[in-house]
Amino acid sequence: MEIFYYMVFGALAAVVAALELSKSNKDRINTSPAFNSFKNNYLIVYSLMMAGDWLQGPYVYYLYTTYGFGKGDIGQLFIAGFGSSMLFGTIVGSLADKQGRKRACVTYCITYILSCITKHSPQYKVLMIGRVLGGIATSLLFSAFESWLVAEHFKRGFDQQWLSLTFSKAIFLGNGLVAILSGLFGNLLVDSLNLGPVSPFDAAAIFLAIGMAIILSSWTENYGDPSENKDLLAQFKGAAVAIASDEKIALLGAIQSLFEGSMYTFVFLWTPALSPNDEDIPHGFIFATFMLASMLGSSIAARLLARNSVRVESYMQIVFVISSASLLLPILTNFLVPPSNVKGGGISFSGCLQLLGFCAFEACVGIFWPSIMKMRSQYIPEEARSTIMNFFRIPLNIFVCIVLYNVNAFPITVMFGMCSIFLFVASILQRRLSAIADKPKTEEWTMMKEKNAEAEPLNVA
Repeated sequence: MEIFYYMVFGALAAVVAALELSKSNKDRINTSPAFNSFKNNYLIVYSLMMAGDWLQGPYVYYLYTTYGFGKGDIGQLFIAGFGSSMLFGTIVGSLADKQGRKRACVTYCITYILSCITKHSPQYKVLMIGRVLGGIATSLLFSAFESWLVAEHFKRGFDQQWLSLTFSKAIFLGNGLVAILSGLFGNLLVDSLNLGPVSPFDAAAIFLAIGMAIILSSWTENYGDPSENKDLLAQFKGAAVAIASDEKIALLGAIQSLFEGSMYTFVFLWTPALSPNDEDIPHGFIFATFMLASMLGSSIAARLLARNSVRVESYMQIVFVISSASLLLPILTNFLVPPSNVKGGGISFSGCLQLLGFCAFEACVGIFWPSIMKMRSQYIPEEARSTIMNFFRIPLNIFVCIVLYNVNAFPITVMFGMCSIFLFVASILQRRLSAIADKPKTEEWTMMKEKNAEAEPLNVA
């Protein structure tokens, strides 16, 4: 492997270690033993859940190819996953608010375990069912757990600032360290122990089962809207009113969709961007480097969120601008660096520059997750938290499905340019959100809750 990869990985590891070891009192939040116990329990569960997710990612496409499916069939399977998340995500989010977030988290574990089991079958229809189940599980992973955490945090009377500590640690571990270890463990199972491409899915199911056991034994139930008479349609209407009546919530949803849409598109683009002439690149090692960059971002976010003088709405404007600039590199190098026509070989000079830019983007991703979680905890009403969060994922999933369907229709530079524009628009919307952050909420959402409360005795009667 070329020394360049080791240099980038080593530099990132050194910076992350330096940031973590050099934290001063200003960078730390004084908490209570009760909170630390609660936080550690959640971090263990969240890490197990993310391990179950990360173990599958690198081997889904490869497993489908071993079953003899071509690019078109595999593309349809991926579209089914995102489409399922779009169609069923809002429903399961509403059920989480209504039936309980703990129950929804357990449902995530069961659904994803069933999805893993389907990977043992080479039948296309069975694999399609698995992708649909996986899409439902993804919606629960990115809504139910956060909703449970926020509600439980405030129910136990913990300080609001302490919540940002849990968010940043969850991303540092779940989206950083666990991702790296999962990649290495999956490689051990498939390549070193020769257990086959389905073995990471079996390992994922085991981690999910362990996490589910901890949830069942140690978590308490909490709800968004405990009223017994509100049906799903009323919950959808309430969530839509909340988004439409509060500009901050609408802006937050648009910002999230723009950033995550660009992020998921990047997942499909980075490999052809770094190896346009079939250069031999170490995909696993580069993935680990990206996750290390994400850990760097979450470490920076932890410092920023620990300081009351720094507003998340302000610094995220800069983060979006940097992420937009980083995804412009493939376009700039295409014009400024003479392209190589030699097939194979090692990574090109253009590829090296792009890899550095992609690491900068991944660092922005590491800052984004705990920061968007912090803003969601501030602006999204508790009564419909899971429902609204899954509403946000509808445009995201539509966008990703369109990109997947047309991934070969546009040059890669056009796709990166589109993502860069989306991220720049996100920075503009973030600026607007920062300007109105202290503006009081509109009264429509409150009035609607009061009307529902008045209507309930009549419905009972």
